[in-house]
Amino acid sequence: MKQSTVYIVSGTAATIACAASFGAGLIAQQSLEGGLFESRPGGTQVEVLFDGGSRGVGVDVGVITFPPGNNSGDHEHPQTEIFYVLDGALEHVVNGESIILEPGMLGHVQPPDLVNHITAPNGSPTRAVVIWSPSGGAERIASRWNRLR
Repeated sequence: MKQSTVYIVSGTAATIACAASFGAGLIAQQSLEGGLFESRPGGTQVEVLFDGGSRGVGVDVGVITFPPGNNSGDHEHPQTEIFYVLDGALEHVVNGESIILEPGMLGHVQPPDLVNHITAPNGSPTRAVVIWSPSGGAERIASRWNRLR
């Protein structure tokens, strides 16, 4: 009888240890999905729709909103970035070559491209679906931008 009691306690302890490990793993890999991030007050915002990194999938997807008068300045990304414009217009400058992206148009950059995103000062905000591949774009934004929700 004592032996079975020890066995039950050991089994319970093992179950609790497994549950704790699983919970710790979930916390460590908590998804950024549904998170809304802002570069600075009144700046560019990204809502993360799909956090591939937390799911073991090689892409992240979000909706990015550029305010009027936005100029991101020249910068690089460590992964491919694809924009599909939903609303507004975005001057998409890649390696010094400029194109105006309007609703229904795609733009992309890939390392080591130098990119700048510009919106008209008196225009409306520009919204675009953004896809990063491989994943990591959502995590990079979350680590540097302000979380709004």
